[in-house]
Amino acid sequence: MLCIPKNNLFSFSLCFISSFCISQTTFIPDDNFEQALINLGYDSGPLDDFVPTINIADIDKLDVSSNAISDLTGIQDFVGLTVLDCSDNNLSDLELSTNVNLIELYCNNNSLTSLNTSDLIGLQKLWCSFNKITALNLINNISLSSLYCGDNLISSLDVTVSTNLGVLSCENNLISVIDVTQNKLLNSLIVRGNFLTGLDVTQNTTLAFLDCGINQISNLDVSQNSNLRVLLCFNNQLTSLDVTQNVLLTDLSCEFNQITVLDMSKNTSLLNLDCSHNDLCLLNIKNGTNDNAPIMDFEFNPNLSCVIVDDASISYPNWRPFPFSNFANELSECTNFIPVDTLPDFSGVSFTLPVLDNGDYFTQSGGNGVQLQPEDKITTSQIIYIYNKNNCFSNETRFTVTILEEVYDVPKYFTPNNDGTNDYWNVVDNTDGIDYITIHDRYGKLLKFLLPNAQGWDGQFNSKPLPMDSYWYKITLKNKDVITGYFVLKR
Repeated sequence: MLCIPKNNLFSFSLCFISSFCISQTTFIPDDNFEQALINLGYDSGPLDDFVPTINIADIDKLDVSSNAISDLTGIQDFVGLTVLDCSDNNLSDLELSTNVNLIELYCNNNSLTSLNTSDLIGLQKLWCSFNKITALNLINNISLSSLYCGDNLISSLDVTVSTNLGVLSCENNLISVIDVTQNKLLNSLIVRGNFLTGLDVTQNTTLAFLDCGINQISNLDVSQNSNLRVLLCFNNQLTSLDVTQNVLLTDLSCEFNQITVLDMSKNTSLLNLDCSHNDLCLLNIKNGTNDNAPIMDFEFNPNLSCVIVDDASISYPNWRPFPFSNFANELSECTNFIPVDTLPDFSGVSFTLPVLDNGDYFTQSGGNGVQLQPEDKITTSQIIYIYNKNNCFSNETRFTVTILEEVYDVPKYFTPNNDGTNDYWNVVDNTDGIDYITIHDRYGKLLKFLLPNAQGWDGQFNSKPLPMDSYWYKITLKNKDVITGYFVLKR
């Protein structure tokens, strides 16, 4: 039995009480952290690097954001915390192993290089964007419903166990592969600015917002995402995009891809569309709501030959590009916008195919048969087709070549430069079978009428020299047959 003299009993009691008090304080070495606790009423000051543990142990929510805190030592004694917001500080380390009751953690915009949440079994919200975190291990965070970890240095992210995730935002990281097929409750998915080459969202049927822009995705299937409202898939490598099943879609941003056809006719809620900088040759936005869509940008699609709209007679001045001339009411009208050259019928002893601006030569309709080449010499009578197409539409013309037996000396070119050689163009008729000759430009305009014994044409019209070009002739024979062809004026 311990006996203490009465005169020492008081001193012993003081010592015991003092030791007890010292053991019930929490060390807070960061003055900015302690000052924040003083401001919140959890410490009375002055700054002494300690705060009474009893004052903080039962706190369930703590907001010390934007206080220039560099060290959160002492947070381990906040054992009752369910919500912690330490965003916008200078933290390089965050130890939370004793804060097992945390449900929400906000530590955005710090200097964290790692973050261990393995002990936070009940964590539902984790926002740690704008740090320098290289990896996140979420294997124990099965209750996670909201994860924001964008603008870090994360190269791999496994969220397959977090089946309650409704929001996932991991933009601007180094992620090349991500599996969200197990996250069937996802409502919002933001993976912009990574290195993804593919993204499977076919299992995310509740998805309403998808941002996968600035990646390397070549295929994106959103046919199962009937609840999708916003789709941002710009700056990828998409060659096709089917949004016909996304009838609730209000915003689509798919610029800077290689998409050739885009059908928005089913998207009756569409408000904003940016499909500029693609390889579109057909855009269908005839959905009955063009008047309600203030922003439509399909500029910088050099092959866009047709845009189907509600009313092709309207100019849509707020759309880009403006003006745009190839609006159509129906798909069947789009063929008319494909340019194709036309040539007149020809009669003569042979015909050399001229160079075309729009189209190619074929011996059968629709780009079939044998493809003929410019400068090919045609010596048999036939129909020749000029066929032009892009990835969406085609158009064609045709002309008849009739090869005659009579022989006439028709110059292929002349040079009216007054040097005494080839200054005039005329036809030598050794059979006396020509009645008269007319000369036309490529649009059929009559430039000159010649009789067989005339000197010829000097390359002028209304006393003015015409430019170097191809010109067409029509030789009318006395038996009423007509021989046509072209020659070149050179200067």
